[in-house]
Amino acid sequence: MELQQEFESKKTSLTKPIVLVGLMGAGKTSVGRALARKLGIPFIDSDKEIEAAAGCSVVDIFSMYGEEEFRRVERRVIERILDTPPAIKVISTGEGAFITPAVRKMVLSRATSIWLKADLDLLVKRTNSRNTRPQLLNTDSRKILAQLIDERYKTYATADITVETHDESLRKTLDHVMAAITKQKEVKNGKPN
Repeated sequence: MELQQEFESKKTSLTKPIVLVGLMGAGKTSVGRALARKLGIPFIDSDKEIEAAAGCSVVDIFSMYGEEEFRRVERRVIERILDTPPAIKVISTGEGAFITPAVRKMVLSRATSIWLKADLDLLVKRTNSRNTRPQLLNTDSRKILAQLIDERYKTYATADITVETHDESLRKTLDHVMAAITKQKEVKNGKPN
């Protein structure tokens, strides 16, 4: 409760949108929704915005047009989200968005980026029950996720904040995210942590 009150007093000092990045299954959408609700600011899921703009699912975009076209659309949609008021909001991105150099540059310069870092076992557990992940359809998800970890974790590590997620309650993960945001704001303001 004390952490919540401390964070509540600081929420009005947010000067940039918060953008959640990380692999599929890390919790970007659920944590993003909960964080936005806690802060009383809008939540936007970039994949849902892409689907609305394209008139079809992310899986369909990948299968009909390929990843390159999807990334092009994704970049434009994320830029539109960042440009659309209100300025202060929480944005959940797809797992590949932050890997795209133009998107990463945009996010790092215009938002506070938070990497939700999860280990392989947790990612496999969380993604195995869903068929909305184009890269995991009809494949060995553990193998694909391990490869994505090897390829992408170094890039995700350039985010402003890293929060390790575990197999725990959403509330506990949200507390970790809120504490990390508060700590980062204190460091930026030159206050001891």
